[in-house]
Amino acid sequence: MKEELIQNVIDDMAELMTDTLIERLGKSLSKHLDGVDVTMKLPHPEMTNTDFVRLFIAAKRVEGCSEKSLAYYHSTITKMYSSVEKWIKLISTDDLRRYLADYQETNGSSKVTIDNIRRILSSFFSWLEDEDYISKSPVRRIHKVKTMKVVKEALSDEEMEVLRDTADNLRDLTIIEMLASTGIRVGELARMNISDVNFEERSSIVLGKGNSQREIYFDARTKLHLMQYLGTRKDNGDAVFVSKYQPNSRLTINAIESIVKELGINAKINKLHPHKFRRTLATRAIDKGMPVEQVQRLLGHVRIDTTMQYALVNQTNVKNAHRKYIG
Repeated sequence: MKEELIQNVIDDMAELMTDTLIERLGKSLSKHLDGVDVTMKLPHPEMTNTDFVRLFIAAKRVEGCSEKSLAYYHSTITKMYSSVEKWIKLISTDDLRRYLADYQETNGSSKVTIDNIRRILSSFFSWLEDEDYISKSPVRRIHKVKTMKVVKEALSDEEMEVLRDTADNLRDLTIIEMLASTGIRVGELARMNISDVNFEERSSIVLGKGNSQREIYFDARTKLHLMQYLGTRKDNGDAVFVSKYQPNSRLTINAIESIVKELGINAKINKLHPHKFRRTLATRAIDKGMPVEQVQRLLGHVRIDTTMQYALVNQTNVKNAHRKYIG
């Protein structure tokens, strides 16, 4: 406990002192506290850990975070403080470092997963700092986890044709076509309404991230399949994609992901998910020369560097360009 007290004092003063002064401060504290019995007396918590998390989630909800993201935030933070077993205001940098290390070892988690946890904890403790619940976030000195960038392949033309052949009903085929031709997010697809579709312009208004509206565009093939699919519907609902059976309720995100995953298994495409169609659209658009700013608008990205992360330049084109311009 004494060592932790000394370290906390040093942490608070670190930004204001040189390394030499920090070392002298540590020695001085150790000297004057030698023989002193230091025990922790927990203050009566005005707020519980649950209270802090509840307020943080409420703040994120106001900012427009999706319910899926909020659930992930809640789960990640709750697991952390349950493991550390401390009042949130008393959690230190060392506590969090140990937690992340233990979590990775116990669960065999990848570096990407650990960095995702670190980012969420950073967001949470930074919010506590901004709201003056704590003096300084303990995540400040826990740096981003270095990860190896893996090139994620786009769907090939052949894979797309196999998927079309695999879809054994008009609804699932239309879902595949809509994902492929628009690059729509799965949440946007789930919330898509018939009343927002403009068949003449082959476009639709969808509700994107942060509850912001944006316009998507689909090709002639998708228009044809969509009109055929809607023509088979017996219900009067406004949802574009619904369950096959009564009461024909709107498909959820999980339902769409399951449909796509099952199609991928049947088509022998490993780990197929809706997001892969989005990456494929971005890759093909940039590969064919579409300006990245237009791809950004097409995908509904706020930041252009997000768009660049999705884009995978065709390696054959890189080789041909090298031969053309370099020799």
